[in-house]
Amino acid sequence: MGLFNDIISKVSSFATSLFGSSAKAADTAQPAAGAAAPSIAQVDVDAVLKELAAKAGQPLNYKESIVDLLKLLGLDSSLQARQSLADDLHYTGDKNDTATMNVWLIKQVYTELANNGGKIPAGWGH
Repeated sequence: MGLFNDIISKVSSFATSLFGSSAKAADTAQPAAGAAAPSIAQVDVDAVLKELAAKAGQPLNYKESIVDLLKLLGLDSSLQARQSLADDLHYTGDKNDTATMNVWLIKQVYTELANNGGKIPAGWGH
């Protein structure tokens, strides 16, 4: 899961740099090609993203916009990247219906972060 692994790596890395080795941080080892995603267990995803947003210099609606979340993390937010992320996360809808795909993606990313042990607020995922 290319871009999703990048999301986990960025959140984990930012957690460590922002909060040190507290309960908000996790292992930040980069995965080998084809390896499982790095650990995000116990990372307070909301706290990490709030800190990043406060330093972003522009308003980003990362809670509801996959494009803004990717921008906040310094990742490619292009349509092609989002379509690739949709493939990684097994989206079955029409990838040309970008509005619907984007809404599904933001919820699915947060769901997958939670499934991997990240702490997200209620209502962020599916």
